[in-house]
Amino acid sequence: MTTIRLTTAQALVRFLANQYSERDGHEQRLIPGVWGIFGHGNVAGIGQALLQAAVTGEADLPYYLARNEQGMVHASVAYAKMRDRLATFACSASTGPGSTNMITGAALATTNRIPVLLLPSDMFATRAADPVLQQLEDTRGGDVTVNDAFRAVSKYFDRISRPEQLIPAALAAMRVLTDPVETGAVTLSLPQDVQAEAFDWPAAFFRRRVWHIGRALPEPDAVERAARLLRSARKPLIVAGGGAVYSGAETQLRAFAQATGVPVADTHAGKGAVPWDHPYAVGGIGSTGSYAANELAREADLVLGIGTRYSDFTTASHTVFANPDVTFVNLNVARLDAVKHSAEPLVADARLGIQALAAALTDWATGREYQTHTRELIARTRNIEQECLAPDRNTGPLPAQTQILGALGEVLDDRDVVINAAGSMPGDLQQLWRARDPKAYHVEYAYSCMGYEIAAGVGAKMADPSREVVVLVGDGSYLMMAQEIATMVSEGLKVIIVLVQNHGFASIGSLSESLGSQRFGTNYRFRNGDSGLLDGSVLPVDLAANAASLGADVLHATSVEEFRTAMEKAKAATRTTVVHIETDLYGPNPPGHGWWDVPVSQTSALDSTRAAYETYAAHKLTQRHYL
Repeated sequence: MTTIRLTTAQALVRFLANQYSERDGHEQRLIPGVWGIFGHGNVAGIGQALLQAAVTGEADLPYYLARNEQGMVHASVAYAKMRDRLATFACSASTGPGSTNMITGAALATTNRIPVLLLPSDMFATRAADPVLQQLEDTRGGDVTVNDAFRAVSKYFDRISRPEQLIPAALAAMRVLTDPVETGAVTLSLPQDVQAEAFDWPAAFFRRRVWHIGRALPEPDAVERAARLLRSARKPLIVAGGGAVYSGAETQLRAFAQATGVPVADTHAGKGAVPWDHPYAVGGIGSTGSYAANELAREADLVLGIGTRYSDFTTASHTVFANPDVTFVNLNVARLDAVKHSAEPLVADARLGIQALAAALTDWATGREYQTHTRELIARTRNIEQECLAPDRNTGPLPAQTQILGALGEVLDDRDVVINAAGSMPGDLQQLWRARDPKAYHVEYAYSCMGYEIAAGVGAKMADPSREVVVLVGDGSYLMMAQEIATMVSEGLKVIIVLVQNHGFASIGSLSESLGSQRFGTNYRFRNGDSGLLDGSVLPVDLAANAASLGADVLHATSVEEFRTAMEKAKAATRTTVVHIETDLYGPNPPGHGWWDVPVSQTSALDSTRAAYETYAAHKLTQRHYL
């Protein structure tokens, strides 16, 4: 047997450079590169291996320098999301805090079911120098390290305590990364001494491998059962989730809705699968859903979920599907999601499942009265959207966030990517953003992680440089993680960052007020010496200057018209550009058509909290299990 003597890190780099994914005849690199920040633990392991690969050409695996370990995981997730989960990056971090910084990113990846390969460095496997710098000494066992925290947020975890363990572990990691059902964060924990240890590796370990990602076929009997239920429905509704996009089922879904007259609502991950102006597109559904989608959901006697995991925002915390006789048919590649809400499961790839249902329903469509009702609700929703986006809607000195979104929608093209994750913007976007392309709406709302946005802009732009990438970020999320602006600049990536400054947490402030907590602790203010609270004057924070210090060009706007002009300049620019605008912290926001279950104190000395609890208790009466 031919062998090659390499360190564990050198072997891993060579292995990763030869992994490919394939679906529908299209091959691409599964791991096109490695993100990293070097420190003790990986600088002489993975770092040396990547340098050697670059200098000698023995492995084609480019290295990218991030500024924050969490940020590089977010960038990898955004890249994978744009590539329909068919490609992702590896992320290398140093021992201790460098590695544990990736845990939030790992949780986000696994919650969203997006593949990412994490390579956290670990303590010495030999324990020759215990305890080493940054080592956790756990009295329960000598083999416990901080990297064990990755177990809860990884779809696969392995610690490579000897070089030869890498062979089965690396193959298992690729299996999980390319599994449409079980994918998420994959963690190979690498003790720092093992990374540098040499071993005689079988040459076959480094051969070119193609991981074929097939499409799960629907069972004919399951298709027939689902079709039978659809035929019996008078008011069916489709809920399209991320699975419809990752499967590339947009064409099939649009044709199915057109042929059958079944309206299509979408989740954040599914927005754009059916364009906003499709005759049966009714918009976002759930807690921040549109008027049309939620009205149809309340009436629906059958819900066809396609590639959705039914988060509480999608179901409005189990209140939006209000018909006492509602039944569910769930088309999903994951049985976990296919059986939710006591559904009739159709376990299959979304594209093939829709095609099978369409073939079984060629002579069926919804009634004319229901189709007319759907069109009327869509028309009413369009009027609500226009009122929210109207340039003169806000009468205060600062523009409303909705006005900025309206202007942004007028400036951007259909293929331009809008990125967001947290705060009040996801709710505004779900109701108001008019997506026509499934990759143009990039809102991470499974983990809704503050700080995702700017790092995600890096990954999205790398995944498709032909698209304009626009990051929408509030001051709260910006302050969480703005460092990757420097990465954009160093890599020559042109990204537009719309920095909305309202001096506080707008979303949580509004939620706090609705729950009787009076926006406590949600504004960026000096501490008031008289009250002892953070309710003094506005802090003199200059986020635009901060962005400029990181290397971005900065444009300022103080009105909707100035913002529109600044955006045109930013689109024409060739460098990362930040457009800074102050908005009204207090809205106005789009009207609410759904509920979200956030518990309110059952007893309180505050009148505001007692009143909020009465409202909460009334909503709880409408909550149900779908049995």
